[in-house]
Amino acid sequence: SFVFFFFQAEDGIRDPLWSRGLGDVYKRQINAEYMGIYLLRIMPKKIATENINAKLGIVMRSGKALLGHSQGLKALRKGQVKMVIVSSNCPNLRKSELEYYCMLSKTQIYHYMGTNTDLGAACGRYHRVSCVSILEAGDSDILGAVSGSQEA
Repeated sequence: SFVFFFFQAEDGIRDPLWSRGLGDVYKRQINAEYMGIYLLRIMPKKIATENINAKLGIVMRSGKALLGHSQGLKALRKGQVKMVIVSSNCPNLRKSELEYYCMLSKTQIYHYMGTNTDLGAACGRYHRVSCVSILEAGDSDILGAVSGSQEA
């Protein structure tokens, strides 16, 4: 006589990653041997983002900037904006609208590597900012630095 046992598969058992028997605990961790390659790949972007954050802080203190999508579009229509910074998680429709107006007015646009929360923190605000329109750079050299980094 044979006895058969049927076990219900645990969550994620069909993933191509090996499990150590503790379910999903170890599956999503980065292997230590790949960590060096991962850090080398992410470092230049992080350094560039910190550089832009510092320059954006100087703009907010000494120059003139508008925060937000609607104020930025109004200033773009008037031709007052020198550069637009857009966060990475800005909605695609708004982002494409800003790109279109920047193309028409021949204004620089910079796609910020962080989210709108990160962009708000870089501006020294405690709220989310999806778009920053720079009217005057003030003491910062953000206009030349950003155009040089995007060409490279």
